[in-house]
Amino acid sequence: MSIMSKVTEPVLLLDEQKCRNNIQRMADKAKRSKIRLRPHFKTHQSRQIAEWFREAGISCITVSSLRMATYFAEQGWDDITVAFPVNTLEHERINRLASKLNINLLVADLEAALLLSQVVKYPVRLWIKVDSGSHRTGVLPEDKTTINAILEVINGSRNLSFSGFLTHAGQSYNCRSRDEIMKVHRDTSALMRELSDSYRSAYPDHEISTGDTPTCSIAEDFGIANEIRPGNFVFYDLTQALVSSCEKREIAVAVACPVVARHADRNEIILYGGGIHFSKESLDQGDGRKIFGELVWVNDEGWGEPEKECYVTKLSQEHGILRVTDEVFRRIAVGDVVAILPVHSCMTANLLAGYTTLTGERFEYFDAKKEYFI
Repeated sequence: MSIMSKVTEPVLLLDEQKCRNNIQRMADKAKRSKIRLRPHFKTHQSRQIAEWFREAGISCITVSSLRMATYFAEQGWDDITVAFPVNTLEHERINRLASKLNINLLVADLEAALLLSQVVKYPVRLWIKVDSGSHRTGVLPEDKTTINAILEVINGSRNLSFSGFLTHAGQSYNCRSRDEIMKVHRDTSALMRELSDSYRSAYPDHEISTGDTPTCSIAEDFGIANEIRPGNFVFYDLTQALVSSCEKREIAVAVACPVVARHADRNEIILYGGGIHFSKESLDQGDGRKIFGELVWVNDEGWGEPEKECYVTKLSQEHGILRVTDEVFRRIAVGDVVAILPVHSCMTANLLAGYTTLTGERFEYFDAKKEYFI
């Protein structure tokens, strides 16, 4: 029996083979490049999917919170980077983790480093977050005054050690071609090399950590980087396809949505699947259209390319409006279940909080409200 015949409400379908292929492809690239792959688990947040990474030879990971770090520590992961500016208010979690495993934190300014030095009781490896162009947060690479002051704090602390410089070239998400992605990659690599060179004599063992899915998916040469930290590549999504870091056929998740109404006068299918399932992130198609997802046909082997000119045009809280061609409109009936490729797989996975494989197996998702202990 097809998985679609078992769906009664919106669920996130997971194509295991596509997902495993995405993982293995990135692991192979890191191996060829002789760098460490430290994947960002904030995209999938699932202990079962994490095991597929372990099978691919991955032994260190990235997460987005201390609570998530604890969740994965319970699953035996013992080398974890929390790639979010350290929140020293969570010093009890920091110390609990640091007492049991290799925990890597990052600071984006001097004040955070000072506060951390006052509360940390166990060895912690610290990265300095560098703003390489996305302007979300981080120390500007030319701001040597702040960098030197942070290094002084680290050097004066018994429990802090300097790992190196970490960056995320988030501006790659504004790209629309492989050439544009490669320009971001080259510019970021040059900037990080210059910064690293200026501190190599004083800190000969420091490392460089980079990692955004577009540049990691396209580039083959990572310069002086010691590790990469892509996350979204595990699933990919329509955003990644738009920026040219993947093909749509490589997207490993799709939202299965029941059909609850049809409107022939405007060729629209009403889905049980809205903003609380997809998020309300959209893609501008450049012709005045915004889309919130694209239709794919699911069988026991998964799905292929999206159906042309069939896309979600609007989302409210529970509703999704799927605009389709005449032919597709005749093919879909109320009571059917259709599948939609998401614009942003990270947000969609977070909202649906779990996965159903094509064989009907249910995978768990990290519960951000639960307290985990190691």
